[in-house]
Amino acid sequence: MLIIKRTLAALLVIFGVSVAVFVLTHVIPGDPIEVMLGERAQAADRAALAAAYGLDRSLPEQMLHYYQGLLTLDLGESFHYHRPVVELIAERLPATAELAVAAMVVSLLVALILGMVSAWYRNSWIDDGARVLSLLGVSIPNFWLGPMLILAGAVMLGWFPVSGRQGFSSLVLPAITLGTALAAIVARMLRNSLLEIAEADFVRTARAKGLSEWTILWRHSLRNALLPVVTLVGLQIGAILGGSVIVETVFSWPGVGRLTVEAIQSRDYPLVQGCVLLIAVLYVVINLLTDVAYGLIDPRIRLSGSAGAN
Repeated sequence: MLIIKRTLAALLVIFGVSVAVFVLTHVIPGDPIEVMLGERAQAADRAALAAAYGLDRSLPEQMLHYYQGLLTLDLGESFHYHRPVVELIAERLPATAELAVAAMVVSLLVALILGMVSAWYRNSWIDDGARVLSLLGVSIPNFWLGPMLILAGAVMLGWFPVSGRQGFSSLVLPAITLGTALAAIVARMLRNSLLEIAEADFVRTARAKGLSEWTILWRHSLRNALLPVVTLVGLQIGAILGGSVIVETVFSWPGVGRLTVEAIQSRDYPLVQGCVLLIAVLYVVINLLTDVAYGLIDPRIRLSGSAGAN
């Protein structure tokens, strides 16, 4: 019952996002017909092109046509590429998924190391250094960090390509850029959770049994400390998807984020709507999966959900 309620709420969110994006793309300044034909195009040519893409209809009629196509997964045809939006997104989605997964792996590895080391050496200079690194990671924006990494890793050292998608080496800098902020946030959350759990009764019991501090930290404290971290990571997936727009533009990464920017610049209404709708759907689905994962880690969540359903 709980999953059904959250699924219905997720569908409502997706519908709201689709309406908002549709209205905003048609209200913001800029004429796609002018972008395609130029300012000096003849009125007859402009009218013919507008009729071909249905832009001569009223906004409610265009919206009705849009949702009729959406029910059959038809997102329309791109004004700029003259191809179905679904095909364009399908071509770019693997690149975005690859970057998002790599950024997540980088962020979780760095966060686990920083968080555990900071909690292990709490109130020491190592702890202070880890917290400073976390603060820097949260504070530095992607649009500044990306060019700095290109300057250092690609231009000065020559270890990585400057841009493009040319294998594993070209994935390193974008993944670090995209995963840095999440790593800093998760590291701080993990440190605080570990310090709170360090005073719990089951930790005292483990110490009384003679277990080493490292065993207690790794086997007992870490699993319970991951509860708020899992929720935080799920919520931050949206930040990764949103940040991919900037990172893909900086590194010329051929993903959905860069495609979104190109669509906005060319006033490509169907493509903008399709890209934003995809990001919204992914964000909502990942949040649902986060709720499920939360229940798997802590059985009390499943028990409370079942009790509420009964």
